[in-house]
Amino acid sequence: MTLVTGLASVVLSPGDACDPSPFLREKKSRKYLGLQDALAVVSAGRALAAAGLAASLPGERTGLYLAVGYIPFLERDIAPVLEGSLDERGDFSPTRFGAEGYTRAHPLLAFRCLPNMPAYHVAASFGVEGPYAVLYPSAGQLYLALEEAVQALDRGEIDVALVVGVAHQRNYLVEHHMRRIDDPVPRDRLFDASATVVLERGAHAAGRGAPALGELASVAVAYAPFDPLSRAPAKREAVAVASSTQADGGGGDAALDAGAELGPASPLVALARAWERGAVEVVHRLEGRDGITAESRWLRRVS
Repeated sequence: MTLVTGLASVVLSPGDACDPSPFLREKKSRKYLGLQDALAVVSAGRALAAAGLAASLPGERTGLYLAVGYIPFLERDIAPVLEGSLDERGDFSPTRFGAEGYTRAHPLLAFRCLPNMPAYHVAASFGVEGPYAVLYPSAGQLYLALEEAVQALDRGEIDVALVVGVAHQRNYLVEHHMRRIDDPVPRDRLFDASATVVLERGAHAAGRGAPALGELASVAVAYAPFDPLSRAPAKREAVAVASSTQADGGGGDAALDAGAELGPASPLVALARAWERGAVEVVHRLEGRDGITAESRWLRRVS
């Protein structure tokens, strides 16, 4: 049985900050974190606290499975690089980029935008020493991470799994990308978000006397091949819920928050919101732009 012992989500409103400092083992490392890193650390820290594992994580028996969004880049960071990479006619020159443009990048920029850095900061902050996987860049990859975590738990390779979805999307590069894809996503639908679920083997949770929030009853992932030179599949995401009481809003099947785009964080944000609103059964369904189709079923334990 795959138990859920911790769950947390963070969705920022435009202009909101995210401070990871309370969770960092080395406070001076704060300067190396971009917003995507900070979001991952905060959601993981809150989920581990909810699981009662913040100070007692079994490091070598804990796995980290993280799906990260598209690479974020601020315009103020890329502008000097581009300026130093143009030739006399104003065209981009790979030679100029290598000789001049590249040197104008902020020396810490790579630390703040590379896809593997959120996983590093989560592992370093909480002492995760077991197997890990970093996937990129959508909700479909979150499902692959979730599937891999469940399999590792079932095989007994780990006792605890952190599954994290994170995306920093309100920035120059991601907004530019989202305007150019099939079925473009406007800026006002893009949000910076992260969510973490702590999954645990039943025997391990019982051994430490930890109450379970619920369980992951099932997860299924499939892939439908498509021609990448033609139109990409449309993204569809929905949540069906069964509530504990009529006051909780009843059951239903609805699109996520009027089309808000949360990147890889969306399945776990949907779960967290549904459980907060009293749902006892949550079924999340996804059809991704990358051809991945997936479904998960979660049961909350009502005390």
